[in-house]
Amino acid sequence: MTCLRLKLCASLLLLAACAPMPASHPVSPAVAEWPALRSPTAPDAALERRIAVIVAGMTLEQKIGQMTQPDVRYITPDEVRQYYIGSVLNGGGAWPSMNKHATVADWSALADSFARAALSTDMPTQIPLLWGTDAVHGHNNVAGATIFPHNIGLGAAHDPELIERIGRATAQQVRATGITWAFAPTLAVGQNRRWGRTYESWSSDPALVARYATAMVKGLQGEISGDGDVLATAKHYLGDGGTFNGVDQGENRDTREQLIAQEAAGYYAALDAGVQTVMVSYSSWNDVSTGRDYGKMHGNRELITDVLKNRLGFDGLVVSDWNGIEQVPGCAKDRCAQAVNAGIDIIMVPEDWRAFIANTATDVREGRIAESRIDDAVTRILRVKMRSGLFDHPASASSFTGRAAALDAGALAREAVRKSVVLLKNDNQALPLARGRRILVVGASADSLSNQTGGWSLTWQGTENSNADFATGSTLLGALRQALGEANVTYSADGSGVNVADFDTVVAVLGETPYAEFNGDVRFPTPVQHSTMYPADLAVLRAVSGKGVPVVSVLYSGRPAYANDLINLSDAFVAAFLPGTEGAGLADVLTGGRYDFSGRLSFVWPGSACSTGEAPGDIVQFARGYGLSYAAARPVGQLPLPATPAACEVSAP
Repeated sequence: MTCLRLKLCASLLLLAACAPMPASHPVSPAVAEWPALRSPTAPDAALERRIAVIVAGMTLEQKIGQMTQPDVRYITPDEVRQYYIGSVLNGGGAWPSMNKHATVADWSALADSFARAALSTDMPTQIPLLWGTDAVHGHNNVAGATIFPHNIGLGAAHDPELIERIGRATAQQVRATGITWAFAPTLAVGQNRRWGRTYESWSSDPALVARYATAMVKGLQGEISGDGDVLATAKHYLGDGGTFNGVDQGENRDTREQLIAQEAAGYYAALDAGVQTVMVSYSSWNDVSTGRDYGKMHGNRELITDVLKNRLGFDGLVVSDWNGIEQVPGCAKDRCAQAVNAGIDIIMVPEDWRAFIANTATDVREGRIAESRIDDAVTRILRVKMRSGLFDHPASASSFTGRAAALDAGALAREAVRKSVVLLKNDNQALPLARGRRILVVGASADSLSNQTGGWSLTWQGTENSNADFATGSTLLGALRQALGEANVTYSADGSGVNVADFDTVVAVLGETPYAEFNGDVRFPTPVQHSTMYPADLAVLRAVSGKGVPVVSVLYSGRPAYANDLINLSDAFVAAFLPGTEGAGLADVLTGGRYDFSGRLSFVWPGSACSTGEAPGDIVQFARGYGLSYAAARPVGQLPLPATPAACEVSAP
């Protein structure tokens, strides 16, 4: 981030975005006012005049059509033409003809059909269409696309240059399918591991989130209008990572100072990098310190218009989340004057878009929404479309369109995996795995690309997938067989039918099953302990541990996992988080040789089932920044095992 241009380093506020942070404490709030920023994109008078002429020639319904974003499952290209629709999206698990295995050619053909429809209306000036997609760890909704580690793992790499390269590769994957808008990156500062979207956060450290925000926006957007560029989205504005008890779409109770210094750190960086779109959070903000409840973010004019657009100088477009407007009191899926008045420019109404257009037009005509607000929204939408080059050349003209080879970023993802995994324990040099020795692999996750990739992988929740659905990559089991020789690696999912004494090392691959938003929450007061949530993992580890053979455990998880019991049953323990399709990257570090462990925790690792972050009273087993390597080995020994209660007694603040 260009701190000088933002003029933020002059204040203590920038400690949240520029200065190194302590390894085990969140940032301390420093100031009570938002910084005054300016867009890094210089004003273009000719472009603004061009936009004004177009807006002046549009009917009210045409303008609202530009503000309306249906899902491709619920609209046809001809309806895009008929209703003057300005953008569409594909939700998680939406594919051309609802075929999970749709090809790049299928995707680009569908995108082109929607794009051509938008350019065949009866408007005086034809306005090109935007298509948005949740490309959150690669182009994860598309069969055959390399899937990168989720953000929680990438945070452990502490490598902004890697993040920029991943952004570049993801943008090219997206452009291959004819799409020009990525709903990424997530800029949440995750504070409570109960939250089911913890893995979408890079870190609990605002400074790291800020550095990564700059890198990912630059990687995705490039020069904004190039063949391999896509529009990036800073999401979810604001405070989604700090909700009370980690409840998804819940209530953030931070003070204004905490929002400014902590939750917003990534947004300052993304705005400075030129991000063109911002997505609003489902969560709400209740400043309990002052007794003022601001309510749902989708209806919060102060934070969307007064702060984001005016104070922070954002001149791009603001988009809602999926049916997010219905959560505003008094609103519904197909109508919300408050959300439009708050400053949302594009409303994501996947199914009820026809009624939304009609209802919003009525709200304007009856005075509940000023037409000047509609004009402002359309102006912002057209500004972003013009900056992205869509008015000059169609998305299909990109040299990446239809190129299946652009989906392949296996070498980069493999590198990312190597840098993202963290060695928590390696007593008695259980690692690296010795070549030419007999290896027993156990655990259902060892041969599961679903568990390895997690949520937002081919489907929304990452469920209903088999290994056959992934046309690229390898499981850790497959990668170990490739690295060590098929004859040297034996697999038993549950540890049965084998004699542990016949082997030189056991590799136990443990893991959460996939989940995404809401379904991934562990609601208070339920304890958050991996072995109680996934007892089969504890059982398989007990089946092979303590038999005189070193046990190496690898854990797939979307959150820092309380796993002291599992760690104590293991001679070595690797936090692999959700590494994506390239299991070979894990095999690279497990077998040593050229590669050592370099990952360092970007969240604290809990020391009890009821510890959820860095709040007072939480027990931290391993601090942020912790991570072992072959070159810097030291024993860990037995970890404490505090009793796990049936229910946690004290919630996170």
